[in-house]
Amino acid sequence: MSVLPVNESHVELRGVSKRFGAVHALSEVDLRIAKQSIHALVGENGAGKSTLGKILAGVERPDDGELLVDGRSVAYRSPRDALVDGITIITQEPTLVPDRSVLENVFLGVESGAAGVVDDRRNARRFAKLVADTGIEVSPRRLARSLRVADQQKVEILRAIVRNARLVVMDEPTSALTLDESDRLFELVRRLQELGTTIVYVSHFLAEVLAVADTVTVLRDGRVVRTGPSAEETPQRLVSAMLGRSVDLTFPDKEPPTPDAPVVLSVRNLSRPPAIHDVSLDVRAGEIVCLAGLVGSGRSEVARAIFGADRLEAGTVELGGKPLRIRSPRAAIHKGVVMLPEDRKTQGLLMLRSVLDNVTLPHLNSVSTLGVVNGRAERRTAGRLVESLAVRTRSHKARVSTLSGGNQQKVLFARWLFRTPKVFIADEPTRGVDVGAKLAIYNLIHDLAKQGIGVLLISSEHEEVLGLAHRVLVMRAGRVVAEFGGETMSEDAVLHAAFATERVA
Repeated sequence: MSVLPVNESHVELRGVSKRFGAVHALSEVDLRIAKQSIHALVGENGAGKSTLGKILAGVERPDDGELLVDGRSVAYRSPRDALVDGITIITQEPTLVPDRSVLENVFLGVESGAAGVVDDRRNARRFAKLVADTGIEVSPRRLARSLRVADQQKVEILRAIVRNARLVVMDEPTSALTLDESDRLFELVRRLQELGTTIVYVSHFLAEVLAVADTVTVLRDGRVVRTGPSAEETPQRLVSAMLGRSVDLTFPDKEPPTPDAPVVLSVRNLSRPPAIHDVSLDVRAGEIVCLAGLVGSGRSEVARAIFGADRLEAGTVELGGKPLRIRSPRAAIHKGVVMLPEDRKTQGLLMLRSVLDNVTLPHLNSVSTLGVVNGRAERRTAGRLVESLAVRTRSHKARVSTLSGGNQQKVLFARWLFRTPKVFIADEPTRGVDVGAKLAIYNLIHDLAKQGIGVLLISSEHEEVLGLAHRVLVMRAGRVVAEFGGETMSEDAVLHAAFATERVA
Protein backbone atom coordinates (compact mmCIF):
# COMPACT_ATOMS: atom_id res chain seq x y z
CA MET A 1 0.00 0.00 0.00
CA SER A 2 1.28 3.47 -0.86
CA VAL A 3 1.83 6.34 1.57
CA LEU A 4 -1.16 8.62 2.03
CA PRO A 5 -0.78 11.77 -0.07
CA VAL A 6 -1.23 15.35 1.02
CA ASN A 7 -4.72 16.18 2.16
CA GLU A 8 -5.62 18.55 -0.72
CA SER A 9 -8.82 17.94 -2.66
CA HIS A 10 -8.64 17.06 -6.34
CA VAL A 11 -12.39 16.57 -6.84
CA GLU A 12 -15.35 16.98 -4.54
CA LEU A 13 -19.01 16.02 -4.89
CA ARG A 14 -21.61 17.93 -2.90
CA GLY A 15 -25.15 16.57 -2.70
CA VAL A 16 -24.85 14.82 -6.08
CA SER A 17 -27.87 12.82 -7.23
CA LYS A 18 -28.54 10.93 -10.46
CA ARG A 19 -31.73 9.22 -11.61
CA PHE A 20 -32.41 6.88 -14.51
CA GLY A 21 -36.19 6.86 -14.80
CA ALA A 22 -37.53 5.59 -11.50
CA VAL A 23 -34.11 4.25 -10.43
CA HIS A 24 -32.05 6.46 -8.08
CA ALA A 25 -28.48 5.59 -9.03
CA LEU A 26 -27.02 8.21 -6.67
CA SER A 27 -28.73 10.05 -3.81
CA GLU A 28 -27.19 13.18 -2.24
CA VAL A 29 -23.61 11.94 -2.40
CA ASP A 30 -20.97 13.97 -0.56
CA LEU A 31 -17.44 12.81 -1.30
CA ARG A 32 -13.94 14.29 -1.37
CA ILE A 33 -11.07 12.70 -3.28
CA ALA A 34 -7.58 13.88 -2.35
CA LYS A 35 -4.94 14.77 -4.91
CA GLN A 36 -2.44 12.05 -5.78
CA SER A 37 -4.45 9.44 -3.87
CA ILE A 38 -5.68 6.01 -4.90
CA HIS A 39 -9.30 6.21 -3.83
CA ALA A 40 -11.34 3.01 -4.16
CA LEU A 41 -15.11 2.76 -4.57
CA VAL A 42 -16.74 -0.51 -3.50
CA GLY A 43 -20.31 -1.73 -3.28
CA GLU A 44 -22.74 -4.19 -4.79
CA ASN A 45 -23.72 -4.00 -8.45
CA GLY A 46 -26.22 -1.17 -8.67
CA ALA A 47 -24.73 0.65 -5.66
CA GLY A 48 -23.77 3.63 -7.83
CA LYS A 49 -19.99 3.17 -8.19
CA SER A 50 -19.82 3.26 -11.99
CA THR A 51 -22.35 6.12 -12.18
CA LEU A 52 -20.22 8.18 -9.79
CA GLY A 53 -17.11 7.49 -11.87
CA LYS A 54 -18.94 8.46 -15.08
CA ILE A 55 -20.06 11.76 -13.54
CA LEU A 56 -16.44 12.56 -12.65
CA ALA A 57 -15.39 11.82 -16.25
CA GLY A 58 -18.21 13.73 -17.95
CA VAL A 59 -19.95 10.63 -19.32
CA GLU A 60 -23.04 11.34 -17.19
CA ARG A 61 -24.37 14.64 -15.85
CA PRO A 62 -25.78 14.86 -12.30
CA ASP A 63 -29.43 15.79 -11.87
CA ASP A 64 -28.72 17.63 -8.62
CA GLY A 65 -25.69 18.74 -6.64
CA GLU A 66 -22.31 20.18 -7.51
CA LEU A 67 -18.99 18.80 -8.80
CA LEU A 68 -15.82 20.71 -7.94
CA VAL A 69 -12.43 20.14 -9.58
CA ASP A 70 -9.41 21.85 -8.06
CA GLY A 71 -11.80 23.90 -5.96
CA ARG A 72 -13.89 25.31 -8.85
CA SER A 73 -17.39 24.26 -9.82
CA VAL A 74 -17.66 22.46 -13.18
CA ALA A 75 -20.52 21.21 -15.33
CA TYR A 76 -19.10 18.77 -17.87
CA ARG A 77 -21.26 18.12 -20.92
CA SER A 78 -19.05 15.39 -22.38
CA PRO A 79 -15.92 13.31 -21.69
CA ARG A 80 -14.01 15.79 -23.89
CA ASP A 81 -14.83 18.57 -21.41
CA ALA A 82 -13.50 16.45 -18.54
CA LEU A 83 -10.36 15.57 -20.52
CA VAL A 84 -9.55 19.29 -20.79
CA ASP A 85 -9.30 19.21 -16.98
CA GLY A 86 -7.15 16.06 -17.18
CA ILE A 87 -9.86 13.58 -16.20
CA THR A 88 -10.54 10.37 -18.12
CA ILE A 89 -12.13 6.98 -17.52
CA ILE A 90 -11.35 3.35 -18.28
CA THR A 91 -14.77 1.73 -18.36
CA GLN A 92 -15.55 -1.85 -17.38
CA GLU A 93 -16.72 -2.65 -20.91
CA PRO A 94 -14.09 -1.74 -23.55
CA THR A 95 -15.07 1.17 -25.82
CA LEU A 96 -12.61 0.63 -28.65
CA VAL A 97 -13.24 1.32 -32.34
CA PRO A 98 -13.55 -2.30 -33.52
CA ASP A 99 -12.21 -1.93 -37.07
CA ARG A 100 -9.17 0.15 -36.12
CA SER A 101 -5.80 -1.19 -35.02
CA VAL A 102 -4.54 -1.20 -31.46
CA LEU A 103 -2.12 1.62 -32.28
CA GLU A 104 -4.87 3.73 -33.84
CA ASN A 105 -7.13 3.20 -30.84
CA VAL A 106 -4.42 4.15 -28.36
CA PHE A 107 -3.60 7.45 -30.10
CA LEU A 108 -7.11 8.25 -31.35
CA GLY A 109 -7.46 12.05 -31.21
CA VAL A 110 -3.88 12.60 -30.02
CA GLU A 111 -1.97 11.31 -33.05
CA SER A 112 1.43 12.70 -34.05
CA GLY A 113 1.43 14.45 -37.41
CA ALA A 114 1.45 17.74 -39.29
CA ALA A 115 -0.98 19.60 -41.55
CA GLY A 116 -3.64 16.98 -40.92
CA VAL A 117 -1.41 14.09 -41.99
CA VAL A 118 -0.73 11.37 -39.41
CA ASP A 119 2.94 10.46 -38.92
CA ASP A 120 2.73 6.65 -38.71
CA ARG A 121 6.43 6.14 -37.98
CA ARG A 122 6.43 8.57 -35.08
CA ASN A 123 3.28 7.02 -33.64
CA ALA A 124 4.90 3.58 -33.90
CA ARG A 125 7.93 4.85 -31.96
CA ARG A 126 5.65 6.40 -29.33
CA PHE A 127 3.77 3.11 -29.01
CA ALA A 128 6.98 1.10 -28.60
CA LYS A 129 8.15 3.47 -25.84
CA LEU A 130 4.74 3.32 -24.15
CA VAL A 131 4.87 -0.49 -24.06
CA ALA A 132 8.46 -0.43 -22.76
CA ASP A 133 7.57 2.06 -20.00
CA THR A 134 4.41 0.30 -18.83
CA GLY A 135 5.18 -3.37 -19.46
CA ILE A 136 1.71 -3.77 -21.00
CA GLU A 137 2.27 -5.73 -24.19
CA VAL A 138 -0.21 -5.99 -27.06
CA SER A 139 0.36 -6.15 -30.82
CA PRO A 140 -0.03 -2.64 -32.33
CA ARG A 141 -1.30 -3.92 -35.70
CA ARG A 142 -4.11 -6.18 -34.43
CA LEU A 143 -7.65 -4.95 -35.06
CA ALA A 144 -9.51 -4.17 -31.84
CA ARG A 145 -12.39 -6.52 -32.74
CA SER A 146 -9.97 -9.46 -32.95
CA LEU A 147 -8.72 -9.00 -29.37
CA ARG A 148 -9.76 -10.98 -26.33
CA VAL A 149 -11.41 -9.05 -23.48
CA ALA A 150 -8.15 -8.99 -21.51
CA ASP A 151 -6.23 -7.43 -24.41
CA GLN A 152 -8.97 -4.87 -25.05
CA GLN A 153 -8.63 -3.86 -21.40
CA LYS A 154 -4.89 -3.35 -21.90
CA VAL A 155 -5.55 -1.04 -24.85
CA GLU A 156 -7.97 1.00 -22.73
CA ILE A 157 -5.30 1.43 -20.06
CA LEU A 158 -2.67 2.48 -22.60
CA ARG A 159 -5.12 4.95 -24.15
CA ALA A 160 -5.71 6.63 -20.78
CA ILE A 161 -1.99 6.82 -20.00
CA VAL A 162 -1.07 8.42 -23.32
CA ARG A 163 -3.48 11.30 -22.65
CA ASN A 164 -1.48 12.37 -19.58
CA ALA A 165 -4.58 12.45 -17.42
CA ARG A 166 -4.23 13.92 -13.93
CA LEU A 167 -7.18 11.88 -12.65
CA VAL A 168 -8.02 8.44 -14.04
CA VAL A 169 -11.20 6.57 -13.15
CA MET A 170 -10.54 2.81 -13.45
CA ASP A 171 -13.78 0.81 -13.49
CA GLU A 172 -13.01 -2.90 -12.87
CA PRO A 173 -9.59 -2.68 -14.60
CA THR A 174 -8.49 -6.22 -13.65
CA SER A 175 -11.75 -8.10 -14.29
CA ALA A 176 -10.28 -9.75 -17.41
CA LEU A 177 -6.58 -9.84 -16.45
CA THR A 178 -4.47 -12.72 -15.17
CA LEU A 179 -2.76 -12.55 -11.77
CA ASP A 180 0.54 -11.63 -13.40
CA GLU A 181 -1.09 -8.92 -15.53
CA SER A 182 -2.96 -7.60 -12.49
CA ASP A 183 0.28 -7.32 -10.50
CA ARG A 184 1.82 -5.32 -13.33
CA LEU A 185 -1.23 -3.06 -13.39
CA PHE A 186 -0.88 -2.42 -9.64
CA GLU A 187 2.75 -1.42 -10.18
CA LEU A 188 1.65 0.93 -12.93
CA VAL A 189 -1.08 2.46 -10.75
CA ARG A 190 1.45 3.16 -8.00
CA ARG A 191 3.89 4.61 -10.56
CA LEU A 192 1.17 6.93 -11.85
CA GLN A 193 0.47 8.02 -8.29
CA GLU A 194 4.15 8.82 -7.73
CA LEU A 195 4.04 10.97 -10.87
CA GLY A 196 1.14 12.98 -9.39
CA THR A 197 -1.89 11.19 -10.86
CA THR A 198 -5.06 10.68 -8.83
CA ILE A 199 -6.69 7.26 -9.29
CA VAL A 200 -10.36 6.51 -8.62
CA TYR A 201 -10.39 2.72 -8.46
CA VAL A 202 -13.66 0.78 -8.80
CA SER A 203 -13.41 -2.95 -8.12
CA HIS A 204 -15.29 -5.97 -6.78
CA PHE A 205 -12.03 -7.60 -5.70
CA LEU A 206 -11.81 -6.51 -2.08
CA ALA A 207 -8.36 -7.95 -1.33
CA GLU A 208 -7.10 -6.10 -4.42
CA VAL A 209 -8.68 -2.86 -3.21
CA LEU A 210 -7.08 -3.13 0.22
CA ALA A 211 -3.68 -3.87 -1.34
CA VAL A 212 -3.61 -0.93 -3.74
CA ALA A 213 -5.83 1.85 -2.33
CA ASP A 214 -5.12 4.55 0.24
CA THR A 215 -8.79 5.31 0.92
CA VAL A 216 -11.99 3.28 0.47
CA THR A 217 -15.54 4.58 0.08
CA VAL A 218 -18.40 2.10 0.51
CA LEU A 219 -21.60 2.76 -1.45
CA ARG A 220 -24.98 1.11 -0.89
CA ASP A 221 -28.17 1.86 -2.82
CA GLY A 222 -26.68 5.05 -4.27
CA ARG A 223 -25.57 6.50 -0.94
CA VAL A 224 -22.19 6.79 0.78
CA VAL A 225 -22.06 4.44 3.76
CA ARG A 226 -18.59 5.42 4.91
CA THR A 227 -15.15 6.58 3.78
CA GLY A 228 -11.91 5.75 5.55
CA PRO A 229 -8.29 4.61 5.26
CA SER A 230 -7.95 1.18 3.67
CA ALA A 231 -5.49 0.20 6.43
CA GLU A 232 -8.44 0.16 8.86
CA GLU A 233 -10.61 -2.11 6.70
CA THR A 234 -10.88 -5.87 6.16
CA PRO A 235 -12.80 -7.77 3.45
CA GLN A 236 -15.35 -8.87 6.05
CA ARG A 237 -15.97 -5.28 7.27
CA LEU A 238 -16.34 -4.03 3.70
CA VAL A 239 -18.82 -6.78 2.81
CA SER A 240 -20.91 -6.04 5.90
CA ALA A 241 -20.99 -2.34 4.99
CA MET A 242 -21.82 -3.08 1.35
CA LEU A 243 -24.70 -5.43 2.13
CA GLY A 244 -25.89 -3.83 5.36
CA ARG A 245 -25.44 -7.15 7.14
CA SER A 246 -22.74 -9.65 8.00
CA VAL A 247 -22.20 -12.41 5.47
CA ASP A 248 -20.38 -15.72 5.30
CA LEU A 249 -17.64 -15.48 2.65
CA THR A 250 -17.17 -19.24 2.41
CA PHE A 251 -18.23 -21.45 -0.50
CA PRO A 252 -21.08 -23.99 -0.32
CA ASP A 253 -20.05 -27.37 1.10
CA LYS A 254 -18.82 -29.64 -1.66
CA GLU A 255 -20.93 -32.70 -2.31
CA PRO A 256 -18.90 -35.08 -4.52
CA PRO A 257 -20.80 -37.11 -7.11
CA THR A 258 -21.73 -40.61 -6.11
CA PRO A 259 -19.15 -43.32 -6.97
CA ASP A 260 -21.48 -44.79 -9.59
CA ALA A 261 -22.37 -41.42 -11.18
CA PRO A 262 -22.35 -41.82 -14.97
CA VAL A 263 -20.16 -39.76 -17.28
CA VAL A 264 -22.49 -37.21 -18.91
CA LEU A 265 -19.85 -35.46 -21.04
CA SER A 266 -16.85 -37.16 -22.59
CA VAL A 267 -14.41 -35.29 -24.82
CA ARG A 268 -11.62 -37.10 -26.64
CA ASN A 269 -8.67 -35.65 -28.58
CA LEU A 270 -10.36 -32.33 -29.28
CA SER A 271 -8.28 -30.19 -31.64
CA ARG A 272 -8.71 -26.84 -33.33
CA PRO A 273 -5.21 -25.44 -33.98
CA PRO A 274 -3.72 -23.14 -32.96
CA ALA A 275 -6.04 -22.73 -29.93
CA ILE A 276 -6.70 -26.38 -28.91
CA HIS A 277 -4.47 -29.45 -29.18
CA ASP A 278 -5.59 -32.98 -28.30
CA VAL A 279 -7.80 -32.10 -25.30
CA SER A 280 -9.60 -34.92 -23.48
CA LEU A 281 -11.84 -34.66 -20.40
CA ASP A 282 -14.81 -36.26 -18.65
CA VAL A 283 -17.56 -34.71 -16.54
CA ARG A 284 -19.78 -36.96 -14.43
CA ALA A 285 -23.35 -36.31 -13.35
CA GLY A 286 -23.29 -34.02 -10.31
CA GLU A 287 -19.62 -33.13 -10.79
CA ILE A 288 -18.07 -29.66 -11.12
CA VAL A 289 -14.96 -29.83 -13.28
CA CYS A 290 -12.97 -26.63 -13.69
CA LEU A 291 -10.71 -25.63 -16.56
CA ALA A 292 -8.01 -23.41 -15.05
CA GLY A 293 -5.06 -21.66 -16.64
CA LEU A 294 -3.91 -18.31 -17.93
CA VAL A 295 -5.91 -16.14 -20.32
CA GLY A 296 -5.14 -17.48 -23.80
CA SER A 297 -4.47 -21.03 -22.62
CA GLY A 298 -7.42 -22.37 -24.67
CA ARG A 299 -10.03 -22.78 -21.93
CA SER A 300 -12.78 -20.74 -23.61
CA GLU A 301 -12.00 -22.28 -26.98
CA VAL A 302 -12.62 -25.77 -25.57
CA ALA A 303 -15.97 -24.65 -24.16
CA ARG A 304 -17.00 -23.01 -27.44
CA ALA A 305 -16.05 -26.13 -29.40
CA ILE A 306 -18.15 -28.39 -27.14
CA PHE A 307 -21.09 -25.97 -27.43
CA GLY A 308 -20.87 -25.87 -31.22
CA ALA A 309 -19.92 -22.19 -31.43
CA ASP A 310 -16.60 -23.11 -33.13
CA ARG A 311 -16.05 -25.87 -35.68
CA LEU A 312 -13.73 -28.74 -34.70
CA GLU A 313 -10.90 -30.07 -36.84
CA ALA A 314 -10.53 -33.34 -34.90
CA GLY A 315 -11.87 -35.16 -31.87
CA THR A 316 -15.13 -36.54 -30.55
CA VAL A 317 -17.74 -35.46 -28.00
CA GLU A 318 -20.15 -37.86 -26.29
CA LEU A 319 -23.20 -36.98 -24.23
CA GLY A 320 -24.43 -39.72 -21.92
CA GLY A 321 -22.30 -42.27 -23.78
CA LYS A 322 -23.72 -41.42 -27.20
CA PRO A 323 -21.81 -39.55 -29.96
CA LEU A 324 -22.71 -35.88 -30.07
CA ARG A 325 -22.37 -34.24 -33.47
CA ILE A 326 -23.00 -30.57 -32.89
CA ARG A 327 -22.60 -27.99 -35.62
CA SER A 328 -24.26 -25.05 -33.89
CA PRO A 329 -25.25 -23.80 -30.42
CA ARG A 330 -28.89 -24.40 -31.35
CA ALA A 331 -28.16 -28.10 -31.81
CA ALA A 332 -26.27 -28.19 -28.50
CA ILE A 333 -29.17 -26.59 -26.65
CA HIS A 334 -31.57 -29.10 -28.19
CA LYS A 335 -29.40 -31.98 -26.92
CA GLY A 336 -29.15 -30.52 -23.39
CA VAL A 337 -25.77 -28.73 -23.48
CA VAL A 338 -25.94 -25.04 -22.51
CA MET A 339 -23.31 -22.35 -21.96
CA LEU A 340 -22.84 -19.05 -20.13
CA PRO A 341 -20.33 -17.20 -22.36
CA GLU A 342 -17.32 -15.23 -21.17
CA ASP A 343 -18.78 -11.91 -22.37
CA ARG A 344 -22.45 -11.78 -21.42
CA LYS A 345 -23.10 -8.47 -23.19
CA THR A 346 -21.88 -9.36 -26.68
CA GLN A 347 -22.24 -13.15 -26.67
CA GLY A 348 -25.09 -13.87 -24.26
CA LEU A 349 -27.73 -11.19 -23.88
CA LEU A 350 -29.81 -8.95 -26.12
CA MET A 351 -29.20 -5.80 -24.10
CA LEU A 352 -32.08 -3.76 -25.57
CA ARG A 353 -34.66 -6.54 -25.15
CA SER A 354 -36.61 -7.29 -21.99
CA VAL A 355 -35.73 -9.68 -19.20
CA LEU A 356 -38.62 -11.87 -20.37
CA ASP A 357 -37.41 -11.95 -23.98
CA ASN A 358 -33.88 -12.89 -22.94
CA VAL A 359 -35.08 -15.79 -20.80
CA THR A 360 -37.44 -17.33 -23.35
CA LEU A 361 -35.59 -16.62 -26.62
CA PRO A 362 -34.15 -20.17 -27.15
CA HIS A 363 -37.37 -21.81 -25.94
CA LEU A 364 -40.13 -20.03 -27.88
CA ASN A 365 -41.46 -23.33 -29.24
CA SER A 366 -42.28 -24.32 -25.65
CA VAL A 367 -44.53 -21.29 -25.15
CA SER A 368 -46.01 -21.11 -28.67
CA THR A 369 -48.92 -22.64 -30.51
CA LEU A 370 -48.80 -22.78 -34.32
CA GLY A 371 -45.99 -20.23 -34.28
CA VAL A 372 -47.83 -17.73 -32.07
CA VAL A 373 -46.28 -17.00 -28.66
CA ASN A 374 -48.64 -17.56 -25.72
CA GLY A 375 -47.84 -14.45 -23.69
CA ARG A 376 -49.48 -15.75 -20.54
CA ALA A 377 -47.49 -19.02 -20.60
CA GLU A 378 -44.31 -17.11 -21.37
CA ARG A 379 -44.81 -14.70 -18.45
CA ARG A 380 -45.77 -17.50 -16.08
CA THR A 381 -42.80 -19.77 -16.81
CA ALA A 382 -40.12 -17.09 -17.22
CA GLY A 383 -41.49 -15.07 -14.31
CA ARG A 384 -41.25 -18.06 -12.01
CA LEU A 385 -37.59 -18.54 -12.95
CA VAL A 386 -36.76 -14.85 -12.52
CA GLU A 387 -38.34 -14.83 -9.09
CA SER A 388 -36.73 -18.10 -7.97
CA LEU A 389 -33.29 -16.74 -8.90
CA ALA A 390 -34.01 -13.44 -7.10
CA VAL A 391 -33.34 -11.28 -10.18
CA ARG A 392 -33.67 -7.69 -9.02
CA THR A 393 -35.63 -5.81 -11.71
CA ARG A 394 -38.44 -3.30 -11.54
CA SER A 395 -40.36 -5.31 -14.15
CA HIS A 396 -40.03 -8.44 -16.27
CA LYS A 397 -40.54 -6.09 -19.22
CA ALA A 398 -37.54 -3.92 -18.27
CA ARG A 399 -34.61 -3.90 -20.68
CA VAL A 400 -31.86 -6.20 -19.50
CA SER A 401 -29.41 -3.29 -20.01
CA THR A 402 -30.95 -1.59 -16.96
CA LEU A 403 -29.92 -4.46 -14.66
CA SER A 404 -26.69 -4.70 -12.69
CA GLY A 405 -24.01 -7.16 -13.84
CA GLY A 406 -24.95 -9.76 -11.26
CA ASN A 407 -28.64 -9.64 -12.21
CA GLN A 408 -27.78 -9.85 -15.91
CA GLN A 409 -25.86 -13.02 -15.15
CA LYS A 410 -28.84 -14.41 -13.25
CA VAL A 411 -31.00 -13.79 -16.33
CA LEU A 412 -28.65 -16.05 -18.29
CA PHE A 413 -28.96 -18.71 -15.59
CA ALA A 414 -32.76 -18.41 -15.85
CA ARG A 415 -32.54 -18.89 -19.62
CA TRP A 416 -30.66 -22.17 -19.30
CA LEU A 417 -32.83 -23.47 -16.47
CA PHE A 418 -36.00 -23.06 -18.56
CA ARG A 419 -35.38 -26.71 -19.43
CA THR A 420 -33.17 -28.78 -17.15
CA PRO A 421 -29.87 -29.28 -19.04
CA LYS A 422 -27.59 -32.30 -18.91
CA VAL A 423 -24.36 -30.28 -19.11
CA PHE A 424 -23.94 -26.69 -17.94
CA ILE A 425 -20.85 -24.83 -19.19
CA ALA A 426 -20.04 -21.60 -17.31
CA ASP A 427 -17.22 -19.40 -18.67
CA GLU A 428 -16.16 -16.81 -16.04
CA PRO A 429 -19.67 -16.78 -14.46
CA THR A 430 -18.77 -14.19 -11.77
CA ARG A 431 -16.75 -11.74 -13.87
CA GLY A 432 -17.75 -8.16 -13.11
CA VAL A 433 -20.23 -8.97 -10.35
CA ASP A 434 -20.19 -7.96 -6.69
CA VAL A 435 -19.61 -10.19 -3.71
CA GLY A 436 -23.31 -10.63 -2.95
CA ALA A 437 -24.05 -11.74 -6.52
CA LYS A 438 -20.98 -14.01 -6.46
CA LEU A 439 -22.29 -15.86 -3.44
CA ALA A 440 -25.67 -16.29 -5.16
CA ILE A 441 -23.98 -17.64 -8.31
CA TYR A 442 -21.82 -20.03 -6.27
CA ASN A 443 -24.98 -21.43 -4.71
CA LEU A 444 -26.64 -21.73 -8.13
CA ILE A 445 -23.69 -23.72 -9.52
CA HIS A 446 -23.64 -25.89 -6.40
CA ASP A 447 -27.39 -26.55 -6.76
CA LEU A 448 -27.01 -27.48 -10.44
CA ALA A 449 -24.48 -30.16 -9.53
CA LYS A 450 -26.68 -31.32 -6.66
CA GLN A 451 -29.47 -31.95 -9.20
CA GLY A 452 -27.16 -34.30 -11.13
CA ILE A 453 -26.19 -31.84 -13.88
CA GLY A 454 -22.58 -32.01 -15.08
CA VAL A 455 -20.88 -28.61 -14.72
CA LEU A 456 -17.84 -27.50 -16.72
CA LEU A 457 -16.56 -24.31 -15.08
CA ILE A 458 -13.96 -21.86 -16.42
CA SER A 459 -12.57 -19.31 -14.00
CA SER A 460 -9.51 -17.10 -13.60
CA GLU A 461 -10.09 -16.70 -9.85
CA HIS A 462 -8.13 -19.41 -8.10
CA GLU A 463 -10.10 -19.08 -4.87
CA GLU A 464 -13.26 -19.72 -6.90
CA VAL A 465 -11.69 -22.70 -8.66
CA LEU A 466 -10.64 -24.34 -5.41
CA GLY A 467 -13.86 -23.44 -3.60
CA LEU A 468 -16.25 -24.92 -6.17
CA ALA A 469 -14.55 -27.63 -8.22
CA HIS A 470 -14.40 -31.35 -7.48
CA ARG A 471 -11.59 -31.65 -10.05
CA VAL A 472 -9.36 -29.10 -11.77
CA LEU A 473 -7.80 -29.50 -15.22
CA VAL A 474 -5.04 -26.98 -15.90
CA MET A 475 -4.55 -25.83 -19.49
CA ARG A 476 -1.47 -24.28 -21.03
CA ALA A 477 -0.86 -23.46 -24.71
CA GLY A 478 -4.03 -25.27 -25.78
CA ARG A 479 -3.35 -28.51 -23.93
CA VAL A 480 -4.40 -30.06 -20.61
CA VAL A 481 -1.11 -30.24 -18.69
CA ALA A 482 -2.25 -31.27 -15.20
CA GLU A 483 -5.20 -32.64 -13.25
CA PHE A 484 -5.88 -32.17 -9.55
CA GLY A 485 -8.55 -33.43 -7.19
CA GLY A 486 -9.04 -34.01 -3.48
CA GLU A 487 -5.88 -33.49 -1.45
CA THR A 488 -3.73 -32.82 -4.53
CA MET A 489 -5.75 -29.70 -5.38
CA SER A 490 -4.16 -26.48 -4.09
CA GLU A 491 -3.59 -22.95 -5.34
CA ASP A 492 0.16 -23.57 -5.34
CA ALA A 493 -0.19 -26.66 -7.53
CA VAL A 494 -2.59 -24.97 -9.99
CA LEU A 495 -0.39 -21.88 -10.35
CA HIS A 496 2.79 -23.85 -10.94
CA ALA A 497 1.07 -25.95 -13.59
CA ALA A 498 -0.38 -22.86 -15.28
CA PHE A 499 2.94 -21.01 -15.35
CA ALA A 500 5.07 -24.12 -16.04
CA THR A 501 7.29 -23.46 -13.03
CA GLU A 502 8.93 -25.86 -10.57
CA ARG A 503 7.37 -26.31 -7.14
CA VAL A 504 9.75 -25.80 -4.24
CA ALA A 505 9.53 -28.57 -1.68
